[in-house]
Order: sequence, then C-alpha cells, then structure tokens
Amino acid sequence: MTSPGRTERLVLPGVLTAEQAARTVAGIAATQRPDGSIPWFTGGHLDPWDHVEAAMALDAAGEHERAAAAYRWLAERQNPDGSWYAAYVDGEPTDRGRESNFCAYIAVGVWHHYLSTGDEAFLDTMWPHVFAAVEFVLSLALPGGQIAWRCGEDGDVPAEALLTGCSSIYQALRCALAAAEHREDPQPDWELATGALGHAITHHPERFLDKGRYSMDWYYPVLGGALRGPAAKARIESRWDEFVVPGLGARCVLPNPWVTGGESAELALALWAMGESDRAVEILRSIGHLRAEDGMYWTGYVFADDAVWPEEKTTWTAGALLLAVAALGGDEATTAVFEGGRLPVGLTGPADRCCGGAAGQLR
Repeated sequence: MTSPGRTERLVLPGVLTAEQAARTVAGIAATQRPDGSIPWFTGGHLDPWDHVEAAMALDAAGEHERAAAAYRWLAERQNPDGSWYAAYVDGEPTDRGRESNFCAYIAVGVWHHYLSTGDEAFLDTMWPHVFAAVEFVLSLALPGGQIAWRCGEDGDVPAEALLTGCSSIYQALRCALAAAEHREDPQPDWELATGALGHAITHHPERFLDKGRYSMDWYYPVLGGALRGPAAKARIESRWDEFVVPGLGARCVLPNPWVTGGESAELALALWAMGESDRAVEILRSIGHLRAEDGMYWTGYVFADDAVWPEEKTTWTAGALLLAVAALGGDEATTAVFEGGRLPVGLTGPADRCCGGAAGQLR
C-alpha cells in the first residue's frame, strides 16, 4: 500500500485522512495491469481519457513510476495518425472509433507528470506522441473553431462537436502549448486553434450539440479553463439547483435521480478553480457515501431507489476525487494544469480578452 507519508497533500478533513488516501491510491495501483494500463476496474475496459486521469492521480500521490508506465502504454499503442482507439480490453481495441478529447488528453497528463517530477527525459520521450496526438485532434477542427467529437473506424468525421469534449480539448491544447514553449518549439498553428476553440466555447454555444441535460456540459467550460471570474460564477449558479443534490453530490444527467462520484469530484475541482474552495469541500464531503471499504468509490447512487448503480468501483472516479483533493491541498502540478493561470491561452481576440477568464464568457 502507498505510504501515508506520500499522500500528505491528499488529506482533507471530512473527506480523506492520510490512511484513507493511501488506500484509494493503492486501489488504483492494484487495478493497473503489469503493462501499465489502467482499466476502469479489474477485468474491465480502458479508454485513453480515463486512463490518463487515473495516471494523474497516481502522480499526485507520488507514484511517479506507475504513472510513467501508464504513459508508456499509450506511447506503445498510438496509431500512425497520432490517435488512440476509444476502448481497449487487455490491450486490444474493442471500439476502433477515435474520439478527439480522448486523444488530446495525453497532453494534460504528460505536462502534469513533467511538473510533478521535473523529468526532462520523460518529456523529450513523450513529446513526439503529444505532438502527433495534437495534430490528429486539430485535423478534426470544424470551420467555427470547434473540434468534431469523433472519427469513425471508416474515417468518417461527422460535423458535430460536444461542449464537454471541446472544453477538455481546450485544456489539453493549453498544456501542449506549455510543453512546446518549455521546449522552445513554437507551434503557431496550435496557438490559432486554441484561441479559436476558446472563442467557440465561450461565445458560440450554438456550434455544439445540445447536451444540456448532462452536468458535464454545465461545469466543463469552467473545469477546462475557458471560463473564469464572473462568467464562471454565473454559469455555475445558473443551474446549481438542477444538478446538485444536497448531501449526496451532483447528478450525471437530468432528470434521472442518480448522483455520480466522478461528476461530483470534477465539479468540486471546477469550483476550486474558480475560487469556491468551501463549496468544493462541501461537494467532496457529500460523496463520502460512495466510498467502499477497500478505499475505492462506487460510480453512482440512485437515490430514488437507495441503490448503488452500476455496481462498479471505477479507477476514474477515485482518480477524479484524488485530483480534486490534491488541488485543494496545493499540489503544484495539479493546481497548474487545472487553475490554468500560467498556461498559454493561444491567440485570442479583443472579445475574449475583455470578458473574464482564459477565453471569455458564455452568453
């Protein structure tokens, strides 16, 4: 088990003790396969986004070798076009579609790992993989700056974008630009694309599919860094009572009576990023009922039926909670990639600069 001494920044009164944090980290580590992959749960499938989120949680806990192994797994399985498939079981693809936000997220993880370790050799090794992934993602850009959500197995790219996915891509592009800047390897095309994507997120909601039933579409523009300041505050307040169930956490989708640990922890991270630490802690405390005896967290709870559902304890749920606690605890790498104040913003126009936050505000 991870030593409690390595999880000092994962202690949060009412949420995690050092011993509890160590058990949660150990639960993720126990699920990680010898090849470095981190499936949702033992015997389950892996998707590249959640794999990275779990690896970031391992880094926040000081398990840097395990995190590096997770990134090596990605490097070894990257497709020639820079992508990864949407799902794998035992290292073999089970969904050969390629989702843009899944492919982009390696940039967040690699930059987080570098900030956690200062390992220049790791960054040098992973840079070609980050570069190829970003180039693939930007090949799916649509005329309005938004990024198509998926490239099908047959290469078909529907002209459809998701606000949640694009908000995550926005964060990833900024982390990729930070890595490029650190390496003195400027990427002007990326800067343009980042600015255009941020503008689409903050000023053109009509460019995205209507997924307003999902809580992720509500808080992800804040979590991904496109919204800060009054614009972020206004967005969160606008639907708080719809999505937050006092004492239980955040709903995944309306009108279902179902709160989920991953969405709740991500909401807490978004609240922290916008300066609402007290409410972030309140949300994290509210999902204590999802914690299992082994230190992992159930994916969700149907409060109308008083039932855990699905009966899965997922690495990404535990990972999201650990990252939120790490940010609240001041872990420098985690705060850097989620607060975003030191990340490049790309090339933005006057409308973006005047409206608060990295890219502006939704209207």
